[in-house]
Amino acid sequence: LTALTLININWQLEANASAHHTDKYSSTELIVRRGQAFTVILTFNRALQTGERLTFTAETGPKPSLQAKTQAVFDISSTASNSTWSAVQQSTNSSSVNISISSPANAAIGRYKLSVQPASGGSASRRTLGTFVLLFNPWSSGDDVFMPDSTERMEYVLEEFGIVFVGNVYRISKMGWNYGQFQGDILNICLSILDRSLSYRKDPATDVSRRNDPKYVGRVLSAMVNSNDDNGVLLGNWSGNYSGGTNPGSWNGSVEILRKWKDAGFKPVKYGQCWVFASVLTTVLRCLGIPTRTISNFNSAHDADRNLSVDVYYDESGNPLNMGGDSIWNFHVWNESWFTRSDLGPSYNGWQILDATPQERSAGIFQCGPASLVAIKEGDVDLDYDSPFIFAEVNADRITWTYDIRTREAKPISSETKSVGQFTSTKAVGRYDRVDVTNNYKYTEGSQKEREVYEKARTKLGRVHGFSATSEKRPEIDQKPEISGKFKVDGSLEIGKDVSLILVLRNLTSDAKTVKANMTAWTIVYTGKPIHEVWKDSFSSTLASEEEKQFPIKITYAEYQQNLTRDNMIRVTALCQIESGIDVVVERNITLDNPDLVMQVLSDAKVNEPVNVEVIFTNPLDQEVKDCVLQAEGSDLLKGKLTIEMPSLQPRQSSKVPFEIVPIKSGTKQLLVNFSCDKFPDVKAFETINVAN
Repeated sequence: LTALTLININWQLEANASAHHTDKYSSTELIVRRGQAFTVILTFNRALQTGERLTFTAETGPKPSLQAKTQAVFDISSTASNSTWSAVQQSTNSSSVNISISSPANAAIGRYKLSVQPASGGSASRRTLGTFVLLFNPWSSGDDVFMPDSTERMEYVLEEFGIVFVGNVYRISKMGWNYGQFQGDILNICLSILDRSLSYRKDPATDVSRRNDPKYVGRVLSAMVNSNDDNGVLLGNWSGNYSGGTNPGSWNGSVEILRKWKDAGFKPVKYGQCWVFASVLTTVLRCLGIPTRTISNFNSAHDADRNLSVDVYYDESGNPLNMGGDSIWNFHVWNESWFTRSDLGPSYNGWQILDATPQERSAGIFQCGPASLVAIKEGDVDLDYDSPFIFAEVNADRITWTYDIRTREAKPISSETKSVGQFTSTKAVGRYDRVDVTNNYKYTEGSQKEREVYEKARTKLGRVHGFSATSEKRPEIDQKPEISGKFKVDGSLEIGKDVSLILVLRNLTSDAKTVKANMTAWTIVYTGKPIHEVWKDSFSSTLASEEEKQFPIKITYAEYQQNLTRDNMIRVTALCQIESGIDVVVERNITLDNPDLVMQVLSDAKVNEPVNVEVIFTNPLDQEVKDCVLQAEGSDLLKGKLTIEMPSLQPRQSSKVPFEIVPIKSGTKQLLVNFSCDKFPDVKAFETINVAN
């Protein structure tokens, strides 16, 4: 009898991809999910004889071993196993054998090499069949990332397009993002991110063996998406100067960023800010099979000293001071990923918070999470990972201080518990609406339960950090404020127009009060950092018993236009000083709207047929705008990014830009456009396109 020799392997790519929900990946390699069988057909030089057996080896990583569970050796058996690798012979047709191979639901994810060794009486050499990629499996109830709801799986694993919410508490806006996790070479890039982590470089074999655990993979990726410790994907920049790279507001999707990182020899891409870090992390986690969504938190606290309160300082003129390291961001974007917490217990399963934005070190490097969402809501800040920092982001108390630069004396003037962590938002499943998830993070602000949880968190943190929750209470404020104030917007908030506001002051007492108001307006970046003072004014006024007065304010376009940052944000502050009373700070952050960008898809879309698109921009200013560029991108609609340079636009002039897209796949697709010029940095629009076969 001639020796049994393998002639061919048929990976059954189409059938396996359909069964494993991996048919969207652009790949000629088999891509399957763990805990689920896949089928291959092996063709030999002759039929298998009785007593001849096939022994398979599946292995991953640079040093595969049985002990580390990065190697598995298994013969053909009569039934599939849930807990180990196994192979079952489905059928045989003369010299072809149909084999069903199953992996355990807790196998390490990654690229595997599969080989077979035919064995009869004599020995036979092992033959490599090729490679396949094994992913997490949200469809399998045995997997840590199992997500029972099929519509949620569609959104959080298979959806290639998303919405990110930005702005401030008074005006939340949304922008589209192309995740593109199934686009060509993105899966390979995601796997190479893991292979460049500090953990892998230190101990490759152990790192690969730990890739069975979504907690571990998520934490490693939260470190690798920023470049602070490890030449990761993105370099953060909040300076307002983005020379030598791309302004973070210009990105429309993750695909271009990930490809740039790879093409530059895995050197960090310049530049990212929080929504870019979070969106790229969404792409990588969804690509590897972990259900993930982006979360935007408004009035998000950055608690640098981990005492669950944020200190904000002003000088006697009402200017914001950068002291102490604490800050409150207009908004901050992070991720939630769905998996179990075997380390904490089943009550902490579900959404887990990960944050790739480099803010504070965790275990010595810039990584954050996974922290259980349940633990955050319940104040269990002593649990892994980074719970105190995330708890503070959504529920720190805010203490306002005035600081006398001459005497170097700081005086607390107000303390409040409700402003941090508002309108915590994510995209609705299957729709572009905003869903408010604040109640997932904390009990209703001001309720007894919310305060109990806050004090519980301070007590737990005190034990960890060695301070007493009672001695570290927020400072006592000597007396209650005698006036209240707020800024009201009077008219539209658009770039190119004057900003009209009304300062409303009310006397809360029955005695007349004389108030001196020192007012300033600063352009800011979205992290709340003041960049440039653009306006100041002051006045004195007497308020009669319980009287309310309105004081109109105007900040002209000429005053703010040169110093407006790309975030389009201005902070207006009034420091109100009452004779022999307590100072009151009135503050409002405003976001100025960009002009509209109108996009029209002019015909029905079909695969491989050109579709005409038109984008219209109108210059709303009384001056020329220059350096006009339109960029467009969309997965399966355009190859890479389309860039069109446009002529300058005269005052009030409109420009109509036509271009063509050619869809390569059917289904619901998104086209994103970004218009930039010298006066308007990033004006965005997106359109949904249904592509027919």
